[in-house]
Amino acid sequence: MRRILLASSILSASFAFGQLGGQSAFRILNIPSSARSSALGGNYIAVKDNDINLGIFNPGLLNREMGKQVALSYLPYFEGIKIGYASYAHYCDSLKTTFSGTVQYVDYGTFKRTDDVGTELGDFRAGEYVVQVGAGRAVDSLFSVGANVKFITSNLDTYTSTAWAADLAGVFSKPSKGITVAAMLRNIGRQASTFTDKREDLPFELQLGATYKFRHAPFRLGLMLENLQQWDLTYKDPNAVVQIDPTTGDVIVEKTTTAKKAMLHCVPSAEILLSKNFMLRVAYNPRRRQELVIADKPGAVGLSFGIGLKVSKVHLSYGFSQLHLAGISNTLTLAVRFSDFQKS
Repeated sequence: MRRILLASSILSASFAFGQLGGQSAFRILNIPSSARSSALGGNYIAVKDNDINLGIFNPGLLNREMGKQVALSYLPYFEGIKIGYASYAHYCDSLKTTFSGTVQYVDYGTFKRTDDVGTELGDFRAGEYVVQVGAGRAVDSLFSVGANVKFITSNLDTYTSTAWAADLAGVFSKPSKGITVAAMLRNIGRQASTFTDKREDLPFELQLGATYKFRHAPFRLGLMLENLQQWDLTYKDPNAVVQIDPTTGDVIVEKTTTAKKAMLHCVPSAEILLSKNFMLRVAYNPRRRQELVIADKPGAVGLSFGIGLKVSKVHLSYGFSQLHLAGISNTLTLAVRFSDFQKS
């Protein structure tokens, strides 16, 4: 069970940091949905283009340009854990609405079942799965809205838990000014069945995001605001060394300023659009850095980056994110738009 415990601790800390960690179930819901999202900090919700991988995370971004597009994503995680999803989008002209369908999974692998004295009694598997359908449509030339409905199940040997959840999103986009602003309510729902007699919460989150694309420069700057449903995300490390004032003998208490609390919600990012076929991406998450860094070996915790390529009619993306010294994320995503082949 070591890999499940390790994965759960990393996912809880890396995607629902600080005082939020351990307060909800089904952390699969907060895994970045694509290599592009991973490279740009994890929750990239405010770019309206033809990337279905953004549309399945924020349904308010779904649009007709995503129609007849399929996307596959794969994350070979640590300890042999495998994470991925497959998604498809279809634009319905009569309803002026774009629909999406997604299946996401976390495969923890196969484990040896033993009794109290270590006698092997066979094998068992563990995994978590999400089946999601979404819809998004334009309200007018500036505003669009969308919603996702999800069924989630977690299977650990003979134990099973299920839940239903929904996302609601709104997007304001004005391409002539290069501005996109988005707001989301994520994971609204509850458990339908539980592992034990205790019902657990889902990782509900309020997010805001904005991006600005320079008109005469190949840059798009972004700022995502996460976990706005809770102001104070300051983490108090129970294992931190207590510092004593040598003069008074009192415990030195580190004060957290309002500015620092605000920064724990912010994820700045940038995309360098070198051409229509090649993009560089980078982001920094100060809260991830604070929560997961090891003082003696800080590494690149909190930093993420990636690239996007278009080869022929296939879109490829790679995202790197160091969640922790023991948890490096390398995400690969492929997207194909069938309509591109029909134009050939």
